[in-house]
Amino acid sequence: MAPSAEPVSRAYNAPASQHPLIPGFYVPTVAFFTPEDAVDQSTTSSHALRLAKAGVTGIVTHGSNGEAVHLDHEERSLITRLTRETLDRAGYTSMPVIVGCGAQSTRETIKLCQEAAEAGGSHVLVLPPAYYGGLLTTDLIKAHFRAVADASPIPVLIYNFPAACSGLDLSSDVILDLAQHANIQGVKLTCGNTGKLARVVAGTRGTSFRTFGGSADFTVQTLAVGGHGIIGGLGNVAPVACMEVFKRWGAGKQDSARELQEIVARGDWTAIQGGFVSVKVALQKYFTYGGEPRKPCAIPEGAKLAEQEKGFEELIEVENSLTK
Repeated sequence: MAPSAEPVSRAYNAPASQHPLIPGFYVPTVAFFTPEDAVDQSTTSSHALRLAKAGVTGIVTHGSNGEAVHLDHEERSLITRLTRETLDRAGYTSMPVIVGCGAQSTRETIKLCQEAAEAGGSHVLVLPPAYYGGLLTTDLIKAHFRAVADASPIPVLIYNFPAACSGLDLSSDVILDLAQHANIQGVKLTCGNTGKLARVVAGTRGTSFRTFGGSADFTVQTLAVGGHGIIGGLGNVAPVACMEVFKRWGAGKQDSARELQEIVARGDWTAIQGGFVSVKVALQKYFTYGGEPRKPCAIPEGAKLAEQEKGFEELIEVENSLTK
């Protein structure tokens, strides 16, 4: 993509139909902090640029990898704004920046969506509220998403991640019902349920609704049933390899895609087991940046640290070979 002469930072305020997400691999970035526990603005920008240059389709701020629950509203806006402005300055003015905006009340979720748009986000990614899950019926959860979509100035993606929501798992019926809302543009399925994914794809075929798998280890499985791509944290570590699986499948090189998928899946297993902390371990070990998570989370030590570093070794070798 050729840089434009005058990058301009801006919020996206058009209806969802004007900004359908293109198929591809989107990376939910990690949050970076200085030794003084402030947002590391320089690393935030350089990491976003590294991902863009690697060819990823889009970037997500404040996903599960982004320590959103460790950030205040001002820090969230800062990270999104830095990401958008960095991409714009480098000429990636059309690259989507999706912003995680899940909160436990409808009111705060709407506020986060409004702030995301003001900071330059193109779309929002919204987890269902789950803290009071025992009090929330399916109808109340659907009403929450519709109210958020009504008020959000930018398109909404549903984020189904039971592990982060006290086991709350939205069914394909609920997702398909919500998909009828004009400002609900897609879903990220980190439940790993490829049957559900297939049903959502089939039920929204011919529309601008996008169905994404939520982990790099089932890219091929997602694409095989017609899914539109992946929103996966492993892309922080190996963006070229993750995109290459997508490209090979799209080019009809199915055997080659499956072979690379095996390596990506093994690397992703290390990331899945250690969460965003493992992603930071890999960035620090192999790319000399990453830093510490916010307390109470911490980088492992000793044998556990060595095990996590080793778990990414094969993937990093492939990543390096693909970037030569």
